Amino acid sequence: MRVHIATDHAGMELSAHLITELAAKGYEMVDHGPQAYDAEDDYPSFCINAALAVVADQTAGIDALGIVLGGSGNGEQIAANKVKGVRAALAWNLSTATLAREHNDANVVAVGGRQHSVAEATEIIEAFLAEPFSNAERHVRRIGKIATYETTGEVVD
Repeated sequence: MRVHIATDHAGMELSAHLITELAAKGYEMVDHGPQAYDAEDDYPSFCINAALAVVADQTAGIDALGIVLGGSGNGEQIAANKVKGVRAALAWNLSTATLAREHNDANVVAVGGRQHSVAEATEIIEAFLAEPFSNAERHVRRIGKIATYETTGEVVD
């Protein structure tokens, strides 16, 4: 699986750890930055680029997911969710990580680097990456309604 990762300055240590750790486990890691620490950096471009790459890969039939990191993960999740086709979920424990994949077919996970130890954040992200989508009819239907709104602006009951 290809994994696109992006961060801001607050998640750089976690990002570097994840790139090494996940690559060692066989994931193809693609780093969307930043490449150098800057306390004044602006995370939206990094996160949007990672999200765009996830959608491009998935559209091309490549098995891909994304990770966006920040201090809380909130802004990074918001930025990623602006990309058509992205379902980014903020995960703060194992349950929210696995349910994001199982029920929502989330394709990007957001985690707050200042909210967890490196070990805890790694466990949350690994759980997200490993969990398959259930393909349960009710979840497919709900995701379809979100996609319809995203594409057409129509709210489906």
